[in-house]
Amino acid sequence: MALTELQERNERLFYKFLIDNVEELLPIVYTPTVGEACQKFGSIFRRPQGLFISLKDKGKILDVLKNWPERNIQVIVVTDGERILGLGDLGCQGMGIPVGKLALYSALGGVRPSACLPVTIDVGTNNEKLLNDEFYIGLRQKRATGQEYSELLHEFMSAVKQNYGENVLVQFEDFANHNAFKLLAKYRDSHLVFNDDIQGTASVVLAGLVSAQKLTNSPLAEHTFLFLGAGEAGTGIAELIALYISKQMNASVEESRKKIWLVDSKGLIVNSRKDSLQDFKKPWAHEHEPVKDLLGAIKAINPTVLIGSAGIGRAFTKEVIEAMSSTNERPLIMALSNPTTQSECTAEEAYTWSKGRAIFASGSPFDPVEYEGNVFVSTQANNAYIFPGLGLGLVISGAIRVHDDMLLAAAEALAGQVSKENYDKGMIYPSFSSIRKISAHIAANVATKAYELGLAGRLPRPKDIVKCAESSMYSPTYRLYR
Repeated sequence: MALTELQERNERLFYKFLIDNVEELLPIVYTPTVGEACQKFGSIFRRPQGLFISLKDKGKILDVLKNWPERNIQVIVVTDGERILGLGDLGCQGMGIPVGKLALYSALGGVRPSACLPVTIDVGTNNEKLLNDEFYIGLRQKRATGQEYSELLHEFMSAVKQNYGENVLVQFEDFANHNAFKLLAKYRDSHLVFNDDIQGTASVVLAGLVSAQKLTNSPLAEHTFLFLGAGEAGTGIAELIALYISKQMNASVEESRKKIWLVDSKGLIVNSRKDSLQDFKKPWAHEHEPVKDLLGAIKAINPTVLIGSAGIGRAFTKEVIEAMSSTNERPLIMALSNPTTQSECTAEEAYTWSKGRAIFASGSPFDPVEYEGNVFVSTQANNAYIFPGLGLGLVISGAIRVHDDMLLAAAEALAGQVSKENYDKGMIYPSFSSIRKISAHIAANVATKAYELGLAGRLPRPKDIVKCAESSMYSPTYRLYR
């Protein structure tokens, strides 16, 4: 609340404060504190920070967008609030997420604050507690679905393009699985769209895996991956890993998928379950006997990498970590679910139960862990490493579409920023203190790929793209006047 008040009162000071103290403030502006802020959004609400578009605006969304005072918008983050972090349906109280994400676009990626637009599409909520809460600020009705929902979203996407042009980036945020995949598939060929839960998470996790190769001394193609969770994050990460391995090995993506296994609520995803699986899970159904639980899957598959994205707190039990450690010298364990209460295990549990051998990263921040005289610094596989730099790269290149190769380029740029000092502490991501430098390199890699693919609209191509990225970044300094 104090930071929100500062942002309202003195925007430049807010960004200066955030940039100078990014490691301390990131867990407040973003996960995990932003989750709690969304849960209590109605009772801490002072004044709107973004644009609320509801079912009642159907037929006049373009007029609503035109009411926003800023004309030159470069990045929109939009949510319908149905799947906020691991907290579920928070309705239009999910606005805390677009507001927080765009603060990071400006602070970490240097996109001008005035060029950022947070949007919440209010189609109701199925959260009974909120519907009965006197402080709930959204429509008091069950969620609209089907044709009514699709038409509202389509009108919004059309209005965005009409009002702001081809080059505005629309980032889908915290939509439920059944809508997230459909929206991305529907608009990726006609708009500049990006789903952070599917693509951003995938890119940041891939970066960690690429950098961890130096600690495991084996290329990704030699690893076997096991996921707990087969939703947006799990399948998105798995698909990008398969794409990366296919390019490394010059093999088909279908062949690369065979190294990757997923466990959902009904157990290991195998061929015999194919008829009952949702479409986005079907590519991951491999030939194997059914296995009911995670521990059984570890014993059957012998993975080298274990990734959690199901939002099930403490799912990586002592037996699970010990099973991973019994067959791997350096088991790679990523507990990605957040907020902290939903994390599959803590850093302390991962290091202690693996006897200090685990390479660990998490979705939520954890303090350094001391084990038998060694201090391990776990790093956060945080989307904030990727999306601000990716957005800046799309903006400076004038890109008109997001291509999967841009996500690979962003992951490789992030992995390339991990120093020997980071590795010595057991870190597979660089320190957040240098995030603006990291974002500039990611932006340069993404912009370069946009030019290579013929998707860049800003010509001619700059000679030094890293310098172009750095010089384009918003900086919260006061100009000198004589």
